Amino acid sequence: MDKVLVLDFGGQYNQLVARRVRECNVYCEIYSYRTKIDAIKAMNLKGIILTGGPNSCYEEGAPTYDKELFELGIPVLGLCYGAQLMQQVLGGKVERAAVQEYGKTEVKVNAVSPLFAGVSEETICWMSHFDYISRMAEGFTSIAQTRDCPVAACEDRTRGLYGIQFHPEVLHTPEGTKMIYNFVRNICGCDGSWKMDSFVENTVLALREKIGNGKVLLGLSGGVDSSVAAGLLARAVGKQLTCVFVDHGLLRKNEGDEVEAVFGSKGIFDLNFVRVNAQERFYGKLAGVTEPERKRKIIGEEFIRVFEEEANKIGAVDFLAQGTIYPDVVESGLGGESAVIKSHHNVGGLPDFVDFKEIVEPLRNLFKDEVRKAGLELGIPKQLVMRQPFPGPGLGIRIIGEVTAEKVSIVQDADYIYREEVDKTLEAYEKANGVPAPWKPDQYYAALTNMRSVGVMGDERTYDYAAALRAVKTIDFMTAEAANIPFDTLQTVMNRIIKEVRGVNRVFYDLTSKPPGTIEME
Repeated sequence: MDKVLVLDFGGQYNQLVARRVRECNVYCEIYSYRTKIDAIKAMNLKGIILTGGPNSCYEEGAPTYDKELFELGIPVLGLCYGAQLMQQVLGGKVERAAVQEYGKTEVKVNAVSPLFAGVSEETICWMSHFDYISRMAEGFTSIAQTRDCPVAACEDRTRGLYGIQFHPEVLHTPEGTKMIYNFVRNICGCDGSWKMDSFVENTVLALREKIGNGKVLLGLSGGVDSSVAAGLLARAVGKQLTCVFVDHGLLRKNEGDEVEAVFGSKGIFDLNFVRVNAQERFYGKLAGVTEPERKRKIIGEEFIRVFEEEANKIGAVDFLAQGTIYPDVVESGLGGESAVIKSHHNVGGLPDFVDFKEIVEPLRNLFKDEVRKAGLELGIPKQLVMRQPFPGPGLGIRIIGEVTAEKVSIVQDADYIYREEVDKTLEAYEKANGVPAPWKPDQYYAALTNMRSVGVMGDERTYDYAAALRAVKTIDFMTAEAANIPFDTLQTVMNRIIKEVRGVNRVFYDLTSKPPGTIEME
């Protein structure tokens, strides 16, 4: 299988680079720039992409790499900081720009370059840089310019070295994926054979070989990731798999019963299923805890402890399986050089000691939309595969501040009303127009803020919580924008929540994009 390496220099878009490469049916992984050159040589790579980063490459202590990287005979594409670093290392010069470029910028490209094959000669690109390449290294020529940047892209075609000053990986560069395709498929020569059907087949075989006759315990939340992981493991080892569903009291309304209906003895999978009702146990552990990371880690550790107890009942469990996906790894700071955004309960939230032989994570290298494709390939019902994502810590991170049974009940009811009304509006639009609503969100939920304020209900003073409504549109859940939910729908939701949910007297709509926010509240 062809493989491209994304070498991370701390850029905020590193995961998007990897995602765009995979859209070209080429497998890639993100590694830190600290990865040794001998390790890179051993990877049998077809290409290397250097990401952007927040530093200036000429400053002392800035992330860098040995010149040998550019002498391996492997095509290299530098993006933004990566392009500047390539020039700096190879003898060019990078300086602070007199005019700093940021945002959508018109770029004139040389379509003769293989990097820009099929790209419009004048195209819009997303710029984000304070420095510029003032002198190219020997052998390079400029292949793109802007009004203020004479080297918006450059190449040394003989050595297969390319640099781009802008970000082709973001949606604000409309022809960016075409440029990445040109690099990985045409310049690197990748055959584009990495597809979901081959992933499922290869993963099932690898799981079967790895697990052998061992027993596997999977923490099943009923969400997309753990469900697809269950499907892969069920196909690989069948009854050697036991799925443990922990109802921690932080699920959406009625969800515990719904999960059991799908995965229990009368469900669609031939596997062992155990439901553990541990609501009070989790509430007790979370009492008085307000710090988000602490809440995540408590929930993560308690999950593991429940699994260990169930494993002891089952006897001789060898492997713990989890639905970890690639964004979990990246955001937990384990996939490259980027800062930790938040610990995920099944990655960065793991306790130091886990009483299992090994942890199995069959989806660890997939993005969310890739997980959905794998689920459909496995034959998992579409309504389950395409359901909204739900975080492992559940409502624990949709309740700002301390988690209590009362707050959980409030947010469950508010969330149920919100999703019900949005679904009604979506169905009505599609029925009337024959197509999905253009504002259709990819994820939407209600959360409970820690803010309380004075209100008036029935001529009486109230002092209750404010609920927050969140709805985002996203392709890969790495970046997101607030969805434009119709105002009439929001008004209906607000009225119903205030009338039907005791403890709420205000309703807000969250307009924050990702970045700077995250999709979840905590």
